[in-house]
Amino acid sequence: MSLDTRTDLPDAQRLLASLPHAVLLLENGRTIAWLNPAAEQFFGQSARRLVGTRLRDIMSISDRRLLDRLSDSEAPVSAREIVVQIKGKGARRIDINVGPVADSPGWQVVSLHDNSASEALGDDSGGPDNAVLRGPEIMAHEIKNPLAGIRGAAQLLARKVDERDKALTDLITGEVDRVAGLIERMQKLSGRTTPPVEPCNLHEAARRAIDVLNAAKAEKPAFRLVEEFDPSLPSVLGSPDGLVQVMMNLLSNAADACKHVAEPRVIIRTRFASGLQLHTGDDGAPLRLPIEVRVSDNGPGIDPAMRDHIFEPFVTTKKSGQGLGLPLVRKLVRDMNGRITHDRDDENGLTHFRIHLPLARETRNRPRRKTA
Repeated sequence: MSLDTRTDLPDAQRLLASLPHAVLLLENGRTIAWLNPAAEQFFGQSARRLVGTRLRDIMSISDRRLLDRLSDSEAPVSAREIVVQIKGKGARRIDINVGPVADSPGWQVVSLHDNSASEALGDDSGGPDNAVLRGPEIMAHEIKNPLAGIRGAAQLLARKVDERDKALTDLITGEVDRVAGLIERMQKLSGRTTPPVEPCNLHEAARRAIDVLNAAKAEKPAFRLVEEFDPSLPSVLGSPDGLVQVMMNLLSNAADACKHVAEPRVIIRTRFASGLQLHTGDDGAPLRLPIEVRVSDNGPGIDPAMRDHIFEPFVTTKKSGQGLGLPLVRKLVRDMNGRITHDRDDENGLTHFRIHLPLARETRNRPRRKTA
C-alpha cells in the first residue's frame, strides 16, 4: 500500500507539533498563523500570545539580503549561523529554513534551529579545558592533609557540644568527606573513563547544597531563595556528590550576581522537559535528557560579549574569581551524561542556567561512555 492511499497516518499538524525544533506557519504579511510547542519554548511565549503576531515583531534580522529573500513568499530560503534578536531573550545564533506552502499562495513554513544551545551542548572531550582542569590533581595531596585535620577536629568538637549543635558538626564532617571524594574525582579528570554514576534523588542533592550554603554564611542570606520543585520527578542517573557540587556552584554564582539589586532573588526549579536528546556511545543510540534543573537570578546578567565563553577556563566576571567554577561544573555534568546551558530572559530580567539529566531507569543498562 502506498503512502497516498493509507488512511491511518498522523495528520501533518500532529507531525509538525512532534518535531523537536521550532516550526511556524506564516500567512500573508509573515504573520504567525500556527506554531509548534518547540517554537513556544524558543520564543518563551505561548501560542495564544504569538498567533496573529508578525514575525518581525518578535524576531529581528539585521542581514538585509536575508530580509529581501524572506519578503518573496514564493522563494525557498535556507541560511546558516545567522544572528537574530529574540524579543525578551537577546541575541541567538540560528539556522533558518523557509519554504512556500504548496497550493497556498502567500503562505510560508519556517523552521528555526538554535545553535546557541547546540554550542553549549557540543563535545568537549580531549580539548584544552580538560588540560586546564588538571591543576587540582597536582594540589590534591596538599589539600587532603588539612581536610583530615578539619574532620578530626569536628569529631572531637561533636563530643562536647549540645545535641542541638551536633547537626553542624555532622555537616562539617559530611562536607569534608564529600570534598575529599570530589578531589579524588578531580584527580581523574585527565583519565580515559568517566566516574561511576548511580540513581540519585535530585531534590536531596539540591537541599543539601542549600543547607551547606546557608551554613557557610555568618549572617542570614541577603537574597530570597525560591524553590520550585516537582516532587513527582523520578531518580536521575548521576553522582550524588557531583550534583551537590554543581548546585552549590550555580546557587553561589546566582547569589553573587544579584546581590546589588534592590530585591535579590534566586530561583531553583526542577521539571520534566521532554525533547532534548544527546547521541552518545559507540552504538549512536539517542539518550534522552528529560529532567531539567534551572537556577535563575534577577541580577543584571552576563556581559553579552562574554556569554559565549563563560564555560571556558579563566573566563570570569568576578574581580577575585579564577574562572574555573563553570568549566568544572560543565565537566561534572558531562560526566553524568548531562548537559548545561545558559540564557538570558531580558523581558523578565532573569538569567537562567539549565542542567539536563537522563533518567536512571533509561540508562541503567547502557554501557558507560569512554572519553578520549
